[in-house]
Amino acid sequence: MAENRRQRMLALLATDRAARATSSVGLACARCVLELSIAGAGATVLAHLGKGNGDRHPSRGLVYATNEISAGLEDLQLTVGEGPCLDTFALGGPVLIADLAAEGGRWPAFTPAARALGAAAVFSFPLHIGVVRLGSLDLYRDTPGPLTRTELTDALILTDVAAQGVVEDLDGHATADVSWLSDPHVEVHQAAGMVQAQLDVSTDVALMRLRGYAFTHDVPLAEVARQVVSRSLRFTEDKDAE
Repeated sequence: MAENRRQRMLALLATDRAARATSSVGLACARCVLELSIAGAGATVLAHLGKGNGDRHPSRGLVYATNEISAGLEDLQLTVGEGPCLDTFALGGPVLIADLAAEGGRWPAFTPAARALGAAAVFSFPLHIGVVRLGSLDLYRDTPGPLTRTELTDALILTDVAAQGVVEDLDGHATADVSWLSDPHVEVHQAAGMVQAQLDVSTDVALMRLRGYAFTHDVPLAEVARQVVSRSLRFTEDKDAE
């Protein structure tokens, strides 16, 4: 059955590719929305900023999102530092949450904000080639409910397609290098470097300060980063930035 599903999906993607001039990642995300009874899909590349005591915080670059809510969910996870995308990347396996309201204790910062954006269920799948983890394919529904067995099969097939698409887009870049992505998250890590120098702290602490400021002031993390890089916002030893 799985092989038949794969052949069907590849045929549909070939038709999509002939009709739309977009990346394989974008085609896979769009086909997820059509096939899986979901409201939106997004794909990200993740890379580790550093190592230390087993605590490694991934950097992220948005590759594709089918709508603003999908993009918002990806940005939210970077802002609060938790969520299904980060868990699936760390675990190397799918994270399937059919009812986000029942998972408040798992992601206390992510869950209420994600529900406010309109997500009622989230499903995250690791993008990987062999043992190399590249990122995640993230899906959401605006009503609770699990993926059916057929939908799960199709999601895994489309995840493979998206992973191959990420490899095509990398085009010689190292998997830890997200500078090739035209995404504001690259600026986040430039800002983290500046905050690190301002406060004389580690990169991890600098990122936490940026995330905390964004969350507390209800400002997108990318906007906080732009303010730091433009030097209109500076972090001090005091609790708040100035």
